[in-house]
Amino acid sequence: MKFIIIGISDAPQPYFTPEVSSIIERGRVFSGGKRHHEIMAPLLPQGALWIDITVPLDAVFEHYRGHEQVVVIASGDPLFFGFANTIRVRLPEAQVVLYPSFNSLQMLAHRLVLPYHDMRIVSLTGRPWPEFDRALIERTEKIGLLTDRTHTPAAIAQRMLDYGYCHYIMHVGEHLGNPEQECVTTLSLGEAAQREFLHPNCVILTGHDTRPRYYGIPDDEFDLLDRRPKMITKAPIRLLTLQALQLQRRRVLWDIGFCTGSVSIEARLQFPHLQVVAFEVRPEGKQLMAENSRRFGAPGIVVRMGDFLEANLSDLPRPDAVFIGGHGGRLCDIMARVLTVLADDGCMVMNSVTAPRVTTDSRCLWNKACAELGLTQGPAQRIILNDNNPIELLTCRR
Repeated sequence: MKFIIIGISDAPQPYFTPEVSSIIERGRVFSGGKRHHEIMAPLLPQGALWIDITVPLDAVFEHYRGHEQVVVIASGDPLFFGFANTIRVRLPEAQVVLYPSFNSLQMLAHRLVLPYHDMRIVSLTGRPWPEFDRALIERTEKIGLLTDRTHTPAAIAQRMLDYGYCHYIMHVGEHLGNPEQECVTTLSLGEAAQREFLHPNCVILTGHDTRPRYYGIPDDEFDLLDRRPKMITKAPIRLLTLQALQLQRRRVLWDIGFCTGSVSIEARLQFPHLQVVAFEVRPEGKQLMAENSRRFGAPGIVVRMGDFLEANLSDLPRPDAVFIGGHGGRLCDIMARVLTVLADDGCMVMNSVTAPRVTTDSRCLWNKACAELGLTQGPAQRIILNDNNPIELLTCRR
């Protein structure tokens, strides 16, 4: 089976080379989105069959069956988050011939006379926020964004403002390539958050975050539970905890008993590739996490309030690293539930405080749980920080 994929812009009367025009004139089966059909309808040969590309795609590819050749009309460069990639995945044996056009972000850069060789590209078209959040956390100075009707320029600007990424300029290109509707606008994030833009559009962000980037956020900069300084994992302990979790090679961190959110936020900022899910039973934790994550620019932390042992875990990404920051005396039950979802090479970490006049400390509960659950413990690290009680950093795995 052969696919000829032709890229077009939003121009209502597209220009084609003689070679491409000949392909269209001789074509019998065509495919593309509804907007592509509107543009191409006057140019299609009489009696041509058009197959709309709509979800679910299984139905679209079923329509392709039985046709030796399909001419696909796509936006811009079909290999740039485009339909050519979908065809290669679903029909790897198919022959693919490309006639690309400029993609929308290239066109916007051209209108702005803005070099784009160093631009980081993120697609939000039918995709969630994580890759965009990661680009912000990593202080990317030039970001190109493909948008959709949910991830609009206004929604993007508002998310950046919410998390303190205010020092960017937004460039928006609407209907690029259409001489009657094309519009390129440069504006502040505050202005963009209040505007509506025609679809389709794309965005280029230029700027940088001026806040200091800590390796160990100072404890006194967090909002604390009841302003109690002991209700936070101190910065040196926090960093050792992240090291013990080996987050540089992990994908998903669960933070059980997050309290102020310090471990989740530090992990998100130091390892922006991570998905972070945080659990807390105390209702005050929700506001603390919201305030602290916005203060330090840590978007994308999934927060679940309530008792972990009763929480619905079915819709969450499977963790390969788990930090237990609080257990309420039910440590074995919590660890047993973690084991039902923990990745095969995953680990659990806990900090045990050795306090005076405590008959049953967390270390005893940890040892008992590891024995009952058949877990292998790593060497404990004993740490004394200033005049605080000693802390033992405990690790285990299957």
